[in-house]
Amino acid sequence: MSGEHYFFPPAHAYPLNRCLFLLKSDAGFCTRYVADREAAMNELGLDAEARGALRAFERDRLIALGAHPYLVFMAGLRVKMESQPSAFEYF
Repeated sequence: MSGEHYFFPPAHAYPLNRCLFLLKSDAGFCTRYVADREAAMNELGLDAEARGALRAFERDRLIALGAHPYLVFMAGLRVKMESQPSAFEYF
């Protein structure tokens, strides 16, 4: 398999991908992020570029910085669910 449809995120993007993973998977971290994004990003030591992209949650910019597209999608969904729970139907 040539890997045309999958890429391995670069090592330098580990902190960014870790943040996205925690947003997706760790309800406590997601709650802290929604309440105070700066403090949550400080916990992980994110650089200025990653912080800027996360503040705006700019998909293309996050991916250009090495974020995995799946994590960007899922983390964005979880942040929206946490910050706007009435926008989602629970059944």
